[in-house]
Amino acid sequence: MEERLKAILLSYEGKTDELIPILQQVQTEFGYLPEEVMLEVAKFIRVPESRVYAVASFYAQFQFTPMGRKRVMVCRGIACHIRGASRILDEVGRILGIKEGETTPDLEYTLETVACIGCCALSPCMMINKKVYAKLAQAKIRKTFSK
Repeated sequence: MEERLKAILLSYEGKTDELIPILQQVQTEFGYLPEEVMLEVAKFIRVPESRVYAVASFYAQFQFTPMGRKRVMVCRGIACHIRGASRILDEVGRILGIKEGETTPDLEYTLETVACIGCCALSPCMMINKKVYAKLAQAKIRKTFSK
């Protein structure tokens, strides 16, 4: 982990205005923001550790726990909500054995909800990584995860 962080920090000067780009690159490299890495970033840009945590916790893009290799995002937009998004979320959670915001112990799946996927005419929808699954029903969800 230490070598990977050093490689990231080589392209920065250690200025406080580099904090967000550094955190973005760290998250891209590690898949989340490990605590020990955030401590090193604080030292590198010479700010209190609490400042790094405050910035990272403010933005929804940053994660503090490892994400699954497959990010399952159930749409909760109005069209999806009306057409049963809550049932879709419940079924996916039941199949994976996790709740919204959790990751399976094997780090295969992370389950989230998103405000809108942008496929309202195909609701209810979910995405797994970049693939959209549309017009969902419980049977279709079971089939999706049985592959």
